Amino acid sequence: MFWRKKDNAADQVVEEAIVQELEVTEEVVVETPSVAATQDLVAVELPKRNLTKGFKSVFSRIKFDVENLEELEDVLIQADFGVGAAEAIVSEVKTRAKKAGARSEAELKTILTELLTEKMTRADSSLNLDSGKQPYVILVVGVNGAGKTTTIGKLANYLVEGGAKVTLGAADTFRAAAVEQLETWAQRSNSEIVKPVTEGQDPAAVAFEAVEKAVANGSDVLIIDTAGRLQNKQGLMDELGKIRRVIEKNLPISEVLLVLDSTTGQNAMTQAKAFTEVASVTGIALTKLDGSAKGGIVYAIQDQLNIPVKLVGVGEGINDFGFFDAKEFAIGLVGEN
Repeated sequence: MFWRKKDNAADQVVEEAIVQELEVTEEVVVETPSVAATQDLVAVELPKRNLTKGFKSVFSRIKFDVENLEELEDVLIQADFGVGAAEAIVSEVKTRAKKAGARSEAELKTILTELLTEKMTRADSSLNLDSGKQPYVILVVGVNGAGKTTTIGKLANYLVEGGAKVTLGAADTFRAAAVEQLETWAQRSNSEIVKPVTEGQDPAAVAFEAVEKAVANGSDVLIIDTAGRLQNKQGLMDELGKIRRVIEKNLPISEVLLVLDSTTGQNAMTQAKAFTEVASVTGIALTKLDGSAKGGIVYAIQDQLNIPVKLVGVGEGINDFGFFDAKEFAIGLVGEN
């Protein structure tokens, strides 16, 4: 759920009516901020997208046999679930199949889908857009080439479609191409943008200006792009630390999103470990899941790093993007009809 500030007194009346309706409907459960926090907020439903068909099944070529699941374990390892996770998953599939008396391929696929859904479901998989402390600031990190700028553009468009006003901050100031690309996405998504005045301008200065503009123009969300250099972790740590300090003098940071290219498999895990050391990452955005047989990296990241996957990209189009849904992903991964 996305919570934004009410525009006028009429919204107050609508919100009170919604609350009264929910109070008499026992079956409806809505997670909301505290009562005090919602006094000046209104709940906004973001667009829904079904991305199941975008995920590439990694099990479509194997035969599920309850008596011999070695092939399943091999495929799990090849798909970057990790050796330990693969063994544990196969063991649990066997246990559940025995308990349920399941023997057919369809039954085993259902068991695997349900198991993966359970293991990948997290309470913190949604973006933090409900505190009411606006504009919500999303800091985006990741190596160059992972789809960082494209992800920012898609997210901005997604939020604008949901009625949010978005400002982008081009703090990857060392690459002119990155600034130009973000400017293109700003135009496509109808977002405001703050760019460096000169090439190589201090990224923290751009972040500061972006905060000022987002506050001044009444933005709901501010998304800040950052440089993607991992060659010098100390330099990256210093730069991100400076950006954080500048932002947090005025606004809290709601999310630090790490963008990873799922096609790189275990290399994505290496990047995730490096960035979590320096960037206080709160969520992962996985790109190119439509072209990858390495979908197990979703499971591995959440399992090994305890960081939720929040966003997924499954194509080049502006709408080939959405929030991570464990069940949807498991169905696509297993290839269950």
